[in-house]
Amino acid sequence: MDDIVLAGDLGGTNLRLAVVNSAGKLIHRVEAETPRHINALRIIELVGCLAAECRTITGTDPKSLVFAIPGPIHAEKGEIFNVPNLPELKGSDLVNRLAEELDIAVMLENDATAAAMGERWLGASKGFDSSICVTLGTGVGGGIIIDGKPLRGPDGTAGEIGHICLEPLGPKCGCGSNGCLEQFSSATAIVRMANELKGEYPESKVHCMTDFDSVGLFQLGKHGDALCVEVFRRAGVYLGIALAGMINVLNPEAIVIGGGAAEGWDLFIDAMHSEIRKRAFREPAERARIVRASLGSDAGIVGAAFLAFQKSGIISEA
Repeated sequence: MDDIVLAGDLGGTNLRLAVVNSAGKLIHRVEAETPRHINALRIIELVGCLAAECRTITGTDPKSLVFAIPGPIHAEKGEIFNVPNLPELKGSDLVNRLAEELDIAVMLENDATAAAMGERWLGASKGFDSSICVTLGTGVGGGIIIDGKPLRGPDGTAGEIGHICLEPLGPKCGCGSNGCLEQFSSATAIVRMANELKGEYPESKVHCMTDFDSVGLFQLGKHGDALCVEVFRRAGVYLGIALAGMINVLNPEAIVIGGGAAEGWDLFIDAMHSEIRKRAFREPAERARIVRASLGSDAGIVGAAFLAFQKSGIISEA
């Protein structure tokens, strides 16, 4: 069948795979924890198992897979550059190895670019020709759409918003730099900052937790835990600084914010808006509609599927 594809979204925490039709409907979706290994072998094996499950349960035989990767890639060449949160992927021949494992045509795409296209096709930025999608997950991803088309750049590395340097002497980032947005506004950064600051907040309920993640910190923050409120405020400040610069440079119609750490929206959104108002040109800042992603964790899968259908000519544009 030409109107179905396999679409995958690989994150630093979870790997998702689905059979998707040309209307963007997920016929069957599976998810597993992302395996960690010294090379990409475990990921390839897991994709093979999940793909077999999708094919068996749906009774379909998709002819192509688009796989979204959390880092800069050259989509046309299928080359993977530095992937800070999954360093085992760097330099791996993932396209050919997945194609051999699944007996299927394979394309790679940056995960945030895929999410941006998914949101433009069926989500929060539908109807906007120029938009920015920011995913706050294990890291911070960025996808940029200009005139309805993803901005990739000649090397395929455009849109790496998470690696905008905001504090030159800040925490070391997996990309090799210091003080990147990813070190302040990702789910991982939120947990790190809570650990760093908890000594200043002896009354925080965080001290009663042996383990916590960004969602747990958000839940405490909603109930007024001062440490958690401050951590999300800081994440919002840095996100606002980065987005103000993006607004000044690109003048987008919409900015879509998604990813697991976006669950903390109510705790970081005011600080983010405050920084944008202070730092961005007034007219483009007022124009840019800042919204939460509406496709949730499926945005990357939906966008990857769209790009596969677009390449095959089944869909012309979002």
